[in-house]
Amino acid sequence: MKHTAPLQPIHSLALRVYYEDTDAAGIVYYANYLRFIERGRTELLRALGHDQNELMKEGVAFAVRAVSADYLRPAILDDLLTIETAIGSLGRAQMVFVQRVLRGKELLLEAKVRVACIDPARGKPIRMPDAILEQLSALLDAAQ
Repeated sequence: MKHTAPLQPIHSLALRVYYEDTDAAGIVYYANYLRFIERGRTELLRALGHDQNELMKEGVAFAVRAVSADYLRPAILDDLLTIETAIGSLGRAQMVFVQRVLRGKELLLEAKVRVACIDPARGKPIRMPDAILEQLSALLDAAQ
């Protein structure tokens, strides 16, 4: 992944590293970063007023289609991290999030996550609800 000037984050989440997040070497286990950035995307939706349980009842879910991540520096026990989420691109049925994990101003991880909007009962792609699409589009416009 090419590192470029960061996109303007539209959401930030503070997260502490606990013992359960670390591996035998005392650093955050690589797969746990995926959990961290998932929380960032989930909290973004929540901040926009969308509860994932309610969306599921309405026949809407978001599924990760692809992830690319660069692990630049390790996080360790008790670090206070910031998960920044930005929108890289937005379509009617999918979007790309650019997410960064920072310790203070130090960039630890940068990831691109392609997410598809799906019907959870069928597992098939669907158009994103207009309300969510409009909110994300407005955030994307404001961040540029």
